[in-house]
Amino acid sequence: MIKDKPRNKFFTIVLLTPVILFSFWCGLNIYHLTQQRSEIKKDYSIVNSIKHGLLSVDVWSAHVKEMANKQIDAFDFNDLQEDTLKASLNKILNSVITKANTMVNKKQTRIDKRIKKFAIKQFVDFDKVREKVPEFSQTIINELKKPGSKERIKFIAKTKVDEFADKTRDSIHTAGEVYSLFVKYRTSNLSDFNKFSAVKVEEIQQETYHLTYLMVGCLIFCLLLWLILINQTAVHTPLFIMSVILALITLVVGLLAPMIEIDARIKEINFTLVGSPIVFSDQVIFYQSKSILDVVHILISTGKADSIFVGSLILIFSVIFPITKLLCTEIYLLGNEKTRANKFLDFFAFKSGKWSMADVMVVAIFMAYIGFKGIFESQISHLNYQSEHVATIATNETSLQPGVILFVWYVIFGLILGAILKKITFKEKIIDLNKLRFIRGRKTNITESQIKPPEKQA
Repeated sequence: MIKDKPRNKFFTIVLLTPVILFSFWCGLNIYHLTQQRSEIKKDYSIVNSIKHGLLSVDVWSAHVKEMANKQIDAFDFNDLQEDTLKASLNKILNSVITKANTMVNKKQTRIDKRIKKFAIKQFVDFDKVREKVPEFSQTIINELKKPGSKERIKFIAKTKVDEFADKTRDSIHTAGEVYSLFVKYRTSNLSDFNKFSAVKVEEIQQETYHLTYLMVGCLIFCLLLWLILINQTAVHTPLFIMSVILALITLVVGLLAPMIEIDARIKEINFTLVGSPIVFSDQVIFYQSKSILDVVHILISTGKADSIFVGSLILIFSVIFPITKLLCTEIYLLGNEKTRANKFLDFFAFKSGKWSMADVMVVAIFMAYIGFKGIFESQISHLNYQSEHVATIATNETSLQPGVILFVWYVIFGLILGAILKKITFKEKIIDLNKLRFIRGRKTNITESQIKPPEKQA
């Protein structure tokens, strides 16, 4: 092999080292930002879960308490209620008079009780008292209708409502879980928490995509360098090494960052109950955000044979194979003839493409995204309902995340690197053979058509 020019090598290393360091910095920040965003979204899904809203005992207890208090505050006697109350009071007072009359007329044996009975009969005319019953009832009603009396009655009624509401609670664990998340984000109520999390998630998402596009820009810059320097044999080795490092960084970040986010929720449900409007917003039904490695971990940790088998296949063919392939291509390029003759190295450098499932994984991710989105939209559409008294709006916010962008670009970049490796190793063979011919005094140049190219990667 012809010796590379030190100056050109140094220039390539100096040019690409900042690019690699910058890409590494972007990848590190993408990982931390996506983890932070996933944590906030997960906490948001817990606080706004349908079990803490539409299906929450505490929430319904608060709504019923509010409705009851409104009805108590708005209460006032109308004519029908006054007549009904008056009839009830008449009945009660007549019953009391009848009972009193019966007690007075009861036969007494003791002298003191006989004297008391005689005195009552002389001074109390039960028939006249009975005639005054409607007047007594009206007096009581007039007293009840006074502002001070009504406020005391309302206070007593509200106190009883509060007692019943306090006895109707969710489990301590459920209430404590939501409260702990409020404390975690330094908010005091649901409204403040939702505002904070929405703003924070949007900020993180924008910054994450910005860094993702910068990483993609680093890959494109590297490919442009190859396009410019493809005929500069002296820089092939350092440029390829740097390219492999860049590909590894992109692959690792793509494997660690979330690829797909599944988010199904009831955006709003509102209706009127006992004259009071009831509104539930952003009721999360289901939320998950996972990377490839998260999926592998979940499958293997289930302990079920079929899940472990599938998780192991994904790990081997979509994680281990791509990384091994990149490392082997680098070793192959740096190695001598003896090293390159190694079958294991040759297999992973040129023939492992048909076993590496990275490209298949990309297709699977897109299919899963389309499938999940279609299924959720189909099912959630049944929750959309509109009538005179009830309105429900359900939404599907399933989306692809930065991890899938980086993984797709790794696949594209890896395929191009494989083609570049074939080309530069093929040219090296031509150069070495021409050098050998020259040393032997045979100055006949070997052309590319005289050498059988390496097998195409399946």
